[in-house]
Amino acid sequence: MIKKMFALSTVLSGILLISGCSQKKEASDINMTSQTRDVFAMDTFMNMKAYGQNADIALSEAEKRILQLEEELSVTNETSDIWKIDHSDGKSVEVSDDTAIIINKAIEMGDRTCGALDITLYPVLKEWGFTTGDHKVPDEKTLKRLLENVDYSKVNIDGDTVSLPEDVEIDLGALAKGYTGDEIMKSMADNGISSAIVSLGGNVQALGTKPDGNNWKVAVRDPFAPDTDMCIIEIADKAVITSGNYERYFTADDGSVYWHILDPADGYPADNGLVSVTVIGDCGLDCDALSTALFVAGYDGARKLLKSDPSFDLILVSDDHRIYYTEGIADCFTNISSMEAEVISLD
Repeated sequence: MIKKMFALSTVLSGILLISGCSQKKEASDINMTSQTRDVFAMDTFMNMKAYGQNADIALSEAEKRILQLEEELSVTNETSDIWKIDHSDGKSVEVSDDTAIIINKAIEMGDRTCGALDITLYPVLKEWGFTTGDHKVPDEKTLKRLLENVDYSKVNIDGDTVSLPEDVEIDLGALAKGYTGDEIMKSMADNGISSAIVSLGGNVQALGTKPDGNNWKVAVRDPFAPDTDMCIIEIADKAVITSGNYERYFTADDGSVYWHILDPADGYPADNGLVSVTVIGDCGLDCDALSTALFVAGYDGARKLLKSDPSFDLILVSDDHRIYYTEGIADCFTNISSMEAEVISLD
């Protein structure tokens, strides 16, 4: 049963360029030239900021990389790898290295999260209308039929060759922006940039620190009061990626709110007690996949994964207005909301 909830807006706010706790650099380093670039791609408004003499060149190269990835990963563009895979009628399709990397990661994350992340859920998303905007609540018979083909283990990949059984389709939307953030950071570094930050919708990723040596500060919005910030995280060389029931949703005739993060177990919006999940880590691709998977898995599932793999940090917001965060970010986490916040116990 889906709970009636207030619609949530975007969780991750803009970057706060205020001082952190790192050592400051020399004045000559602080006075670096900065450039910004706005891009609309992957159905997302993206903002990039880079510091240094090569900033404009680096941003141009990063924009090219974004558009290249959009071309490869789009689920609707008939020239993309994903469209070709989904319309292959069971035949093998040769894909780009990017697509192969992301599909392999999706399968790995499906295994790690006991199927909470499943890239073959795309036909169910379409039935709900989350990909078309023609929203509806599917009937049980239709959901049952579509769920018969939801199983990420049916995705066969060998090198750069991918094949799916007929009636199985994939969508890499839960991983694509995370991978894109990683690739932007690589592009920036290749062009001599050591200080940069990007915002790709609900994804923020930083290269190094601010030019003055201080950490970047990223504000996470309060999902129950989306015009205010909930907490602030200090980061350097990290990704901060949030998933929640705030981005794509609709209200049914009976007043129930349905959101786009679906549970592969039953095909309904995941309703396991969390309203937002923020993952902080070194790899944007991992963080993006985990933010979706752990929203589906709920608090207990997230805690279980953390016990076996403490390589990332979390901020969880529950539907009873409580914040939970990992001990690894205790020194870089500031709660500025009225909600109670506590460290996630792994004992």
